Amino acid sequence: MAQRTPAAATATSNDGARLFATTCASCHGLDGRGGERAPDIAQRQEVQRLSDAQLMAIVQDGVPGTGMPAFHSLRFSQIQALVAYLRTLQGRNKTPTLPGDPERGKQAFLKTGCSECHMVAGSGGFLASDLSSYGRTHSEDEVRNAIIRPNQGMEGRTVTVKTRDGHSYAGRIRNEDNFSLQLQGLDGTFYFLAKSNLGEISYSPQSLMPSDYGTRLSSKEVNDVISYLIKSASDSRSDESSTHREREDY
Repeated sequence: MAQRTPAAATATSNDGARLFATTCASCHGLDGRGGERAPDIAQRQEVQRLSDAQLMAIVQDGVPGTGMPAFHSLRFSQIQALVAYLRTLQGRNKTPTLPGDPERGKQAFLKTGCSECHMVAGSGGFLASDLSSYGRTHSEDEVRNAIIRPNQGMEGRTVTVKTRDGHSYAGRIRNEDNFSLQLQGLDGTFYFLAKSNLGEISYSPQSLMPSDYGTRLSSKEVNDVISYLIKSASDSRSDESSTHREREDY
C-alpha cells in the first residue's frame, strides 16, 4: 500500500497555529495540554500514537458522546494545518538538543531511585508518571524545574479522598471528569469513585518526588538526566514512526 503523505508535509505552521488558537485552544489550551473543558492532546501518548489520518478524522467528524464537536466547516487544507501544528506541540518536528550525556544520565536516573517510581521505555515503576515521552513535550527548562523544584505545581502530589460513608483512599488521580475520578493507590490498586459519593478531596503539600535533587545532584548530573529523558523520548518517537510505516506497508 502506498504511504500517505503526512499532514505536516503539506501544511504551514503559521496557518496551523492561528487555527489552533481560534478553534481548539479555548478547550485544549494554547499549548494543547488540556483545560477544564477538554483533555491534554499534546502529552497523552494515546493521542500521540494516532496517525495523521486518524487525527484529521477526529477534527472533521468529532467524537460522538464527548465534548469534541465536528468541524465540517474547515477545509481539508485547514485540517491538515491543524494536525501539523498539533504535531509540533507534541514535539514530533523538534530537533532535540542535549545539554549533557544521556548515558551518564541513565545511570544517575537509576542510582537516585527515579526508576522506582517512574517508567521510561517500558522499564521502571508505576506510581509516578511515565516519562517515556516527557522529554519530547517539555522544554529543557521545564524538565530541569521538574527535577529540582518538584513542589511548584500540583503534578506529582498525592491526594487523600474521603467518601461520605467514612472510607479513605490515598494515592494519585489518574483520570477525572465532572462525575467521577480514577485513583491509583500507593500500592498500585485502582479505585473508581463517583464524585457524588465523595465528602472531601485534599492534596498533599509535597510532591511524591524528593525535593532535594537540586542538592543531591550536581548541575552536570542534572543536565545528564535531562539529556537521558530527551534522548529516550526521541528514540521512542523513532520506534513508533518505524512501526507505523511498517503497518502502512501491509
